[in-house]
Amino acid sequence: MPTVVVGFRLGHTVTSRQVTVLVTESGVLHRSHGSYGQPPTLEPPKAPLRSADPDLPWMKGEHILTRPISRLRELHATAKEKGYTQVLIAPACVRLDVEEHPLPPARNPRSARPHPELTAAFIGTAPGTVQPLDAAVDEFRTALGLPVRQHDVTRRPRQAHIPPRTEALLRTLAQGAPIASPKHPAVGWTVTPRSVTLRVGRTAEALDRSAVLELQAALTAWLRFTHPNAPTSPPS
Repeated sequence: MPTVVVGFRLGHTVTSRQVTVLVTESGVLHRSHGSYGQPPTLEPPKAPLRSADPDLPWMKGEHILTRPISRLRELHATAKEKGYTQVLIAPACVRLDVEEHPLPPARNPRSARPHPELTAAFIGTAPGTVQPLDAAVDEFRTALGLPVRQHDVTRRPRQAHIPPRTEALLRTLAQGAPIASPKHPAVGWTVTPRSVTLRVGRTAEALDRSAVLELQAALTAWLRFTHPNAPTSPPS
């Protein structure tokens, strides 16, 4: 039966060495390394820890691919940190015409056998499409019918609570009507949908937006400072 894998191959231009890592649909991690142009050296495969093992109760409820995929990400980041920055095979999800070896017993995951044909098939079949590792992992999970993490989800900021009085005044402005201060002989103000105007006697002056923001900040500070429950001295 075909085997679905996800993996990558990176090279080190200074040392002329390369590393190949892939994870199979059963959760086995295969890693190999070697010099350019030479047959790679295969490390012992890492079989997944399984919840069926009674000695590992903490594995219950965790999908068998969770840890192998996490390890794949770690190895990709570590290799790049060590200078393996040349992309020889970009991260890719590939369906290989190679039947994967059966998983070893749950009690002895280290007995997994190397599978050179699997690695060779990945190297010879992987496409040349350049994409990030996350995209390849998403393709891998989709091919296996697993849920995929949502990316680029726009988080909408929570709308602040608007007091009822302010909401009523907003409706007034939306209807095009002005909001005016109580009639006093000396000082007053008027707010319209387009401007804020201060009046002193018969003199009036409109404020621009920045001046209104400064006035709002000053009035908010004054209201908090004079609140009955405010501290006797301003915060340091």
